[in-house]
Amino acid sequence: MKAVFFDVGETLVDETRYWAQHAEQLGVTPHVVWAALGATIVRGEHHRHVFELLGGEPDGEAVYAPEDFYPDALPCLERLHRAGYFVGIAGNQSSQLEEWARGQELPVDVVASSASWGVEKPSPEFFARVVEASGTAPHEVAYVGDRLDNDVLPALAAGLVAVQIRRGPWAYLQGGADGGVIIRSLDELPEALDRA
Repeated sequence: MKAVFFDVGETLVDETRYWAQHAEQLGVTPHVVWAALGATIVRGEHHRHVFELLGGEPDGEAVYAPEDFYPDALPCLERLHRAGYFVGIAGNQSSQLEEWARGQELPVDVVASSASWGVEKPSPEFFARVVEASGTAPHEVAYVGDRLDNDVLPALAAGLVAVQIRRGPWAYLQGGADGGVIIRSLDELPEALDRA
């Protein structure tokens, strides 16, 4: 294993505050947004369908804050980077959220998004871009994410090592890794990569 790429939402970042910002912009309680999000996940719809259910797009883009990183996220990135892995972040994010991640001065080699690449997960082209950015072979790249549909299954289909972190609504509503490695904390990742 030479490279590790991470999804963002619910992998590195706790999106509780992010979705609460959307609720405020839409004039509903966070409870309503989370219920709509759950329904969207169970039906296998794109996460942006939440806004159709709630009657429209929010006025502005919600953004993450440094305090939204899960406590295990930054230490994991640092540990992998120090160990010599090529470390990347690439998810289905807006260009604004990609710029936010770049501004955090994270211990990573590359930050990218579906917005800058012009292709979204679960497209095979997204994972081809991950491999290309790493400069390694597909089997030498691990992709870490919370979602079975967008992260685990398409990463496996592209020949990558898929690691599912069991946190966030998608991980619990969609089920287990189905052929990938399952972890419950990013603290477990380095050892899981050694075993993979």
